[in-house]
Parts: sequence; structure tokens; C-alpha cells
Amino acid sequence: MNATEKLLSSLHPFPPQEEFFRAKARRIAYGGARGGGKSFAMRAKLVLLALRYPGIQILLLRRSFPELRENHINPLRRWLYGIAHFRESTKEFIFPSGSRIKLGYLAEESDSLQYQGQAYEVIGMEEATQFTENQYYAMTECCRLSGAMREKFVPRMYFTMNPGGVGHAWVKRLFIDRDYREGECPEDYVFIPSTVYDNRYLLSENPEYVRNLESLPPLRRKAMLEGDWDAFEGQYFTEFDRARHEIAPFEIPDTWHRFAAMDYGLDMTCCLWFAYPPDRSRLVVYRELHEPDLVLSEAARKIAAMTGGEELRYLAASPDLAGRRQDVGRTGFDIMASGGLKGLVPADNGRIPGWRRVREFLRAEGDEGAYLGIFSPCRNLLRTLPRLTFDPVHTEDAALTPHEITHAPDALRYGLASLPFLPGQRVEPAERVRDLRAEFFGKKGRDPYFDFLKK
Repeated sequence: MNATEKLLSSLHPFPPQEEFFRAKARRIAYGGARGGGKSFAMRAKLVLLALRYPGIQILLLRRSFPELRENHINPLRRWLYGIAHFRESTKEFIFPSGSRIKLGYLAEESDSLQYQGQAYEVIGMEEATQFTENQYYAMTECCRLSGAMREKFVPRMYFTMNPGGVGHAWVKRLFIDRDYREGECPEDYVFIPSTVYDNRYLLSENPEYVRNLESLPPLRRKAMLEGDWDAFEGQYFTEFDRARHEIAPFEIPDTWHRFAAMDYGLDMTCCLWFAYPPDRSRLVVYRELHEPDLVLSEAARKIAAMTGGEELRYLAASPDLAGRRQDVGRTGFDIMASGGLKGLVPADNGRIPGWRRVREFLRAEGDEGAYLGIFSPCRNLLRTLPRLTFDPVHTEDAALTPHEITHAPDALRYGLASLPFLPGQRVEPAERVRDLRAEFFGKKGRDPYFDFLKK
């Protein structure tokens, strides 16, 4: 048995690793939790490609050189002894077929410049969440045919990762949320999850490691043991649990009360639609609008069209819209009303009290699980709510940056702040929903749109 045959016979991947080896998409990610055999999977896949395709050029990256040496250079020197020559000066393994595995690092943003103009059919980014989005995009420019291969091949990139880190957001967007921008094809992105419970070797040979993961603090345990991408250090709403709060859409009964809440900005308009039964036993967010670059009249027409024939009790909107605008001499509410919206009321914009109320609703249990349910098509609310972090100065508040993720949570805050009850406060026959519009304008009972208040 020669060295290559001996190496191949020593590889014993478990099922998620086998799936990773077989995947042929342009962007393939693996892992999501500690102990899932990520480094082994990455090394083995790149070696298999180097042996299978003569002349293939491969680049393997980590954040720092010490990590690279410990996790890959030293193991690969053992694996490839007698198979490929390691050139110390350039940190690359040269195969007799002309294939090459080069090892590099990207400690700083500027480090990506050293690869400018180079071409690799395959690029592996180990611990991808440790790289910035700019570094990722810089590497996509290098992932192309090098001209050294003698067979047809579609260039691709491989990633291993855990939740957290500077690159958490872009990795989660592409592989977990699958929220794609123009030019990004969904079929190009594959994520193969793996946890320590898939790793036969660790389970049998190092059970202490498994127990260490199981004993981590709750938030970190969710990320590192379970691979929960909605849990990370600094998360503002640790109460959010996608498994509890995301629900499948269902037909809302006609007897349920409906209302909406909107956060408006020229950069983004976000409107959420809410519903709850007469006994207030649960609350659902069943629809969302999340669209940039809408002027007020356009936003109004879109919200009215999406509402259709539904009877909304009110629409709580950003309170600044109630003020008169100098450019047109009318309030934002006036402009939106002319676009077809009814029942506009100014939202309560108290941030910290509002966020406390959001926590109450996220924590509460109802008769059928979580009290607050979010329909799965409301993907922007589900995507952005768990990404809010604590403000570094006002430590009880949520951070205002990145601004892109604040719109849907603000609309949720407006909606929940508009309710005259908290979870568990069941309705009594004599109670009525408060008239927010009447409180602001002093017109109680004058608008037929609020006839429900007389019930």
C-alpha cells in the first residue's frame, strides 16, 4: 500500500462530513457548533481535491498564522509525508501532478491585498466568522480558473464556522437566513450542519469535552453546543428563540382583533401586522413590509394594498410623522391618509420602556407555547430582532447600529407598546381597547373607523 492509499484508507468521515465531501455547489459551509469535526473536514476535502484534479490550485486561509500552523500545517505535513512536498518559504504543499495547496492568513483587512491578481480554483476559509465581509468578498475575486488545470472544473469556496465573531452577520445572512442580494443565486449556497453529537471520535474518546460544552453558560451553550445562530455574546434579546417564536402561518379567524405598527424612514419602511383573539390568550405578527426608498405616499399605498379588506383597529406609526412638515405644510399622517391609510396614531416612542415590554412578550408562555408568535414569512423581523446588541453608552438600550437592522424591531416595539395589556392579562367583558388616536387628537367617538371602541 503506497502513501496515498494509506492516507485514503485512514479517513473515516461521519455522515455530515461525507455530505460535505460530496457537495459541489459554488459556496459550501460546514459546522455551526464546536466539536463537529470542521478542521478535519476542511483538510480532507482539500487533499481529496488535490489528488483528484491534476494542476488544481487551492488556497486555505485562517485568521492568524499560529492558528494556521497548529490546525493545518502540522497535520497536513503528517498526512502528506511521501505524497506532496512542503515548501516552507511559501507555505505550500506541491503535488507531483502539479496540484498545490497554499496556506495563508488574513489577520488585517489589508492582508487580502497579498492575494490580489492571484487565481485559485478552490478557496477554503476556516472559521469563516472570524473574517470580515470585505475580506470574504476580496477572496471571491480570487476564486477563478488559474489555467493550470487539465480538467473542467467550476471554482468553489468552502467554509467552516461557529456562531459569533466579526463575520457572524454575513455568514448568517448567506447560509442560515438565506437572505440574498442582487446577483447572489440561492442554489450556489449550501450549509451542512454538524455538532459534537455527530463526532463519533469525541463522543467515545473525549466525553469530557462534550460535558464541558454542556456545562457552558446558557447563551454560549446555545451557540457552541447547539449551533444556534441567534445566540451570541452581547445579544440584546437573549429571550428570543427561533424554535419558540417562529411559527407556521395559519388562517386568522375573523373574530381576532388586528392592528399594525410602522417605523418609517426614507432608507427603509417597515410595517408589521398583528392579531390576537378576543380573550388575549396569544399574539401573532402575521405580515411584514420591509422596503427601502419609499416616500410617504408610496409607503401608504403599499400598506393599504397589503391590508386589503382587513379591518385594522389602528396603525401605530413613528410619532414624528404626526408633526407638520415645513416643505408641504401638512403632517406625515395627512400625506399617508391621502394615500389610503386609515386609523393612523402616533406610537409611544419610549425606547427603554418599549424594549422592556418586548422582553415581557418574548418571555411569556401561552396556551400553545410562546405567547408571541411570528409567522415564518416575516423573515426580516426574524432576521434582525436577534441581531440587536446592547448600546455601549446607554446600557439598558439597544444599539442604534447597524442601522439597517433596527427598523423591524422598532416597528415591533411600537406595536407592543400600543397594547393596553401584557401577556397573561385576559380580557374582562367590561374592558375596551384604548383609543390612541383619541388620546392624541381629543376626538373620541367622532371617527367611525373607531366604532369598535363602543363595543
